[in-house]
Amino acid sequence: MRRQLGTGEHDEVDRLAAREAFVLPLMFLTVTLAGGFRADAAGVIRLVPPPLVALLLAMLLVGALLRARALAPERLMSGRRDGPGNLCGLIVLLTLFAATAQIFNALTPDAGLLHLIFTVFFIVLLWNTMVAQPDRPHLLRSLMVILGSALAIKYVMLAALYAPEPTLAKRVLTVLLEGATLGALTYQPDAAVTGYVAFFAAALYLVGVFLLPHAEIAELQDGRIAEREG
Repeated sequence: MRRQLGTGEHDEVDRLAAREAFVLPLMFLTVTLAGGFRADAAGVIRLVPPPLVALLLAMLLVGALLRARALAPERLMSGRRDGPGNLCGLIVLLTLFAATAQIFNALTPDAGLLHLIFTVFFIVLLWNTMVAQPDRPHLLRSLMVILGSALAIKYVMLAALYAPEPTLAKRVLTVLLEGATLGALTYQPDAAVTGYVAFFAAALYLVGVFLLPHAEIAELQDGRIAEREG
């Protein structure tokens, strides 16, 4: 026999329902828009849709979330949930996928050899993560490192190396990379505001992934469903 939920647990389940219906979709939609934001040195602003490779990377990352039980899809869509509940769950899944694709879009150079290098970097790391079968805390830490590293490389190191005007960071990196040639690694840095928007998008995305329904909250939702059925 399933136990009945207490008052505090009722409040927790209600908070989870509000999170699924409003908080998570709004967060992931914001990430989707911010991830496509581009501003060049002339001040021209564009919204860039995710390329096909970003969609493939999003599939890998969502698969890693499922494998680590950082995302429990049965808590979003199942035969035990009513119609509005399943609709909310579907919206969460769709916005999660869109936000994931746009995060990779924001952290990957738009074209050229650097685009290929970043893509291979992401594929190798995500594939190794899936094979390692980490638990939820380890996956979240790994994801933070992956996104943070890509953010630093693209919007700090590359922006400094390819900056048209001489800066302290450019001089330091030039000294550190003395003897190396960039060759075919052409790159057109965006305006500084693009990096700030990408940082905001990555941080908000990590918070959203942390708030996703996962295996550890199954008991509360199962208890609420059993109580309604009883």
